[in-house]
Amino acid sequence: MKKIQGTGVALVTPFNLDGQLDTEALERLVKHVIDGGVDYLVPLGTTGESVTLNKEEKAAVLSTVIRVNAGRLPIVLGLGGNNTQELVQQIKGQDFKGVDAILSVSPYYNKPIQEGIYQHYKAVAEASPVPVIVYNVPGRTGSNVLPETTLRLARDFSNIIAVKEASGNLEQMMSIIKNKPKGFEVISGDDNLTLPLIAAGGIGVISVVANVYTTLYSSMVREALAGDFNSAKTKHYQLFDFVNLLFKEGNPSGAKTALQHLGICGDTVRLPLAPVGATTAKEIVLEMQRLS
Repeated sequence: MKKIQGTGVALVTPFNLDGQLDTEALERLVKHVIDGGVDYLVPLGTTGESVTLNKEEKAAVLSTVIRVNAGRLPIVLGLGGNNTQELVQQIKGQDFKGVDAILSVSPYYNKPIQEGIYQHYKAVAEASPVPVIVYNVPGRTGSNVLPETTLRLARDFSNIIAVKEASGNLEQMMSIIKNKPKGFEVISGDDNLTLPLIAAGGIGVISVVANVYTTLYSSMVREALAGDFNSAKTKHYQLFDFVNLLFKEGNPSGAKTALQHLGICGDTVRLPLAPVGATTAKEIVLEMQRLS
């Protein structure tokens, strides 16, 4: 777990104008975030538009990230779904060479009860040869992984090592931190809640904004983890408005607009997502000019 702490970056998946995978831009992005000081890489998550990628494209993204990373940073692979049986088969068929852990989103759309969520992760934990990070994001899944379910999983399965909490509920996160077993950790899933979560005992973040302002955001997280909250607070508020703008018209549309401004990749997203509108795009660029 010491390897997977600090700033993880939820990598976007760049596309060409025709919607095809842009591996050259992905290479630039991976180099950009590694040079910027992130602590680990998270390909094929929500920000990576994994639900619109086919099997071959997912393999191409992962192989590109592994190749460019060249063993420098841990890699946490996004690998989740709402069909438990199918997900277990995917895990059993996955080549985990170069992968240090998986980030597995709680089942979406089905709206399972807590026992269903527990049994889903039980199956995932038993199938996975690498550590598992639970991903709780009720705004996308339609159901909340309650603290008692997270803690039950943490106590019952030694390879379930953390939860990425994107519930937006700090009280819920603090309940997990207060009652968690030794070795289980809480990771922020919201860029603007990372600072208070670290103050409460979290170990870092899986970040969207780190795609763009890698050095500034990673430094904020590192300072907070070191207890230098005055310096961390300054950086937190420097980026506060920009983070809100990134999510104004959906993720990763806002992040790709910012990355296009930096010349790293285009702003193409796959349907049903759409690029941000002209007004929001202008606001993002203006905020980036203010930050530069």
